[in-house]
Amino acid sequence: MVRGLAALLLAMLVVGACAPLPVGQGRDAQWQPSPNFDQRRPNFVILHQTTNDNAATALATLTDPQRKVSAHYLIGRDGAIMQLVDEAARAWHAGESRWGATTDLNSASIGIELDNTGDEAFTEPQLVALLGLLDDLRTRHRIPAANFLAHGDIAPTRKVDPSRLFPWQRLAMHGFGLWCETPPPAAPAGFDALLGLQALGYDITNAAAARQAFRRHFAGSDVDAELAPAEQALLHCLLQNKVAGE
Repeated sequence: MVRGLAALLLAMLVVGACAPLPVGQGRDAQWQPSPNFDQRRPNFVILHQTTNDNAATALATLTDPQRKVSAHYLIGRDGAIMQLVDEAARAWHAGESRWGATTDLNSASIGIELDNTGDEAFTEPQLVALLGLLDDLRTRHRIPAANFLAHGDIAPTRKVDPSRLFPWQRLAMHGFGLWCETPPPAAPAGFDALLGLQALGYDITNAAAARQAFRRHFAGSDVDAELAPAEQALLHCLLQNKVAGE
């Protein structure tokens, strides 16, 4: 009996030595838990469009282990909101991205997919549901107005969503995103538009892509050209609003 117990204890020690460490524990560290911590607090909201014909197709993609893409929320055309990932967890929606000094938006943001093909207007039930969700997220996570962004803003060389048909002005009226009433005052003499885009947050490695992303968000256009004086005035106004809100 004693020998049997000893053998069992030895087996348990061997198994314990080979067992995987708890998630988040260093291999050579002794676990001494502290109560002084909290969960990840996202500081951005990134809006996407699914480019699908229906929410069921989008949902299948966002929950497919082989596709390795996800979002925290999916909002259907009918306004139904589906949560796919815990807000405290890191969803895979932003990919290679940058906004200002932040280079891993997946780790700092909540991703919201809007069921839309990219060539159609966003539905009223969908937008009403989105505004309600954004209000909830802003309240709970204290997300600054300037940090409600498009996927195309943070990945201008790869993504163009949401499309130019997305009503950013309507969101800004509720405090989600920057906006300026037109026409704003002219930009000061010597204003450098490219540096202005960078100061707003855009990655200007590809200047044309940054300009297009800016126009898509703030002018509802996909045209690629140097920023005209009126667009430079808009950019300067947005920068002032960003500073005022910080």
